[in-house]
Amino acid sequence: MDGGGWRVPSVAILTAQPPLLVKRFLLHLPVLTSVSLSIVACTSTSSSKFDPRESASLPTAGEAAFASAGLGSSVPAGLLQKPSQPYTLGPGDKLEVEILGEEGSRAETYVTPDSRIYFDLLPGVDVGGKNVSEVQEELEQQLTTYYRQPQVAVTLREAVSQRVLVLGRLNEPGVYPMTEPLRVLDAISKAGGLFTSRFTGTTEELADLKHSFLIRDGRMLPVDFERLLRHGDMSQNIYLQSEDLIYLPSALTNEVYVLGAVLEPRPIGFMNEMNLMAALSKGLGLRPDADLSRVSIIRGSLTDPQIAVVNANDVLQGKATNVRLEPGDIVYVPGAGANSIGGYAREAVNTFVNVVAANEGSRAGASGGGNVGINVPIGGAN
Repeated sequence: MDGGGWRVPSVAILTAQPPLLVKRFLLHLPVLTSVSLSIVACTSTSSSKFDPRESASLPTAGEAAFASAGLGSSVPAGLLQKPSQPYTLGPGDKLEVEILGEEGSRAETYVTPDSRIYFDLLPGVDVGGKNVSEVQEELEQQLTTYYRQPQVAVTLREAVSQRVLVLGRLNEPGVYPMTEPLRVLDAISKAGGLFTSRFTGTTEELADLKHSFLIRDGRMLPVDFERLLRHGDMSQNIYLQSEDLIYLPSALTNEVYVLGAVLEPRPIGFMNEMNLMAALSKGLGLRPDADLSRVSIIRGSLTDPQIAVVNANDVLQGKATNVRLEPGDIVYVPGAGANSIGGYAREAVNTFVNVVAANEGSRAGASGGGNVGINVPIGGAN
């Protein structure tokens, strides 16, 4: 079957919507997962009847069941160019302002939440999005009402409005100001570098680079952290923008993620021989638009993932084999919309990074330890 230009793995994919009875049946899967619904998705549809009494353990899912999702792409050249724009002011920034030659005029002021500063006899001066030089010129112009040819000195004392969030397996994760252009490696360095095991002295087993990501305006940028941090590929070392979020998860966390058209999208702890149906039962039910005939399993790197599309209706009815999962897999139940292998994978990856970013951003804001909170934009980016 041709799915929008992508080669569909040869697991069964049906277009029919699952009957209501099947959806209700799925809600009771926690009871039924003790029954061995186990055999892996394979490259051809089996004509033999599935025997739920089969006692053999699940074999490892065949690699042939997974195919490239076709999401791999290079980093746009523009993201590697150093920004030329100087630091622009925003709420929370601290300035020192002085009228030269006027004794006692030196004062410190903060940019207010509505992006204004208050100095001397002036009403609030809007400084949002302006750099220090532009603010200096604005103050000199407005102060001519009270002074003859005033000369103003403006100094940025504390910058907090332009910042990036760097979280995960780092020595000092948190929010860091951008007083100068920063690249990915600069931000990781500010956060103390990758967390090092005190037992082995290495970071190899602590950061899951395949599931690390950089999110901007609700979209994941195609930065491959494994190529950057393990292989030194500087083509991945892009310049950051304010509000970017970098997340490097722990490689020691054994979880699978059940996302999409389920009532409670979330990570669930990985158990030995966990399979697709057991994972779906942890989603605590399906949304009305859930399409069980196209359940996607995403595996491997987020920037160039592998995907298998499984007809969960057939698995429930014993017409197809169950699929054994691996730690880090993303199980995505699509709703209405995507209709291709690339579409399923893109939806799954975008949902994953936004859910994780929102959770980690909220956690960092709640326990910021003095760091300024950061807004994590969540979008339905494709």
